[in-house]
Amino acid sequence: MAMPLEKGYLFYDSKLAVKADELQDLYRFTHWGRSRSLDQIERMLAGTSICFSARHGGRLVAFCRILTDFVFRASLWDVLVHPDHQGKGLGTALIRYAIEHPAIREIPLVVTYTSELAPFLAQLGFEPKEGLLMLLRCPIEYS
Repeated sequence: MAMPLEKGYLFYDSKLAVKADELQDLYRFTHWGRSRSLDQIERMLAGTSICFSARHGGRLVAFCRILTDFVFRASLWDVLVHPDHQGKGLGTALIRYAIEHPAIREIPLVVTYTSELAPFLAQLGFEPKEGLLMLLRCPIEYS
């Protein structure tokens, strides 16, 4: 069971609440996103349907994003929590905030593609399924 989230976290549901340089700082803690450039992150944010983030003391400490048609399908990407804020229930609170958001909660299928977070996401109702098809045009580190 996750610990209650401490006070002082503010949650946002807008890509306007996230700056590319501070998001790049969060990506550096991942093996799959550390090589993303500011230009790539800015373009990614512009093309993302909806972003969710958390700040603590004014600092960006957690982020995820959803790509969706807002009717039938959504996909969850880039779940990030700064190491100093992991283990405090922040990731759980952020994902719940995202999937229960009024723009998302009625969508019948939300998918995500991760093996690292499978046990964590299973606690939030995500189930592993087979059948992923992928066109990989360059090493995953650069995608």
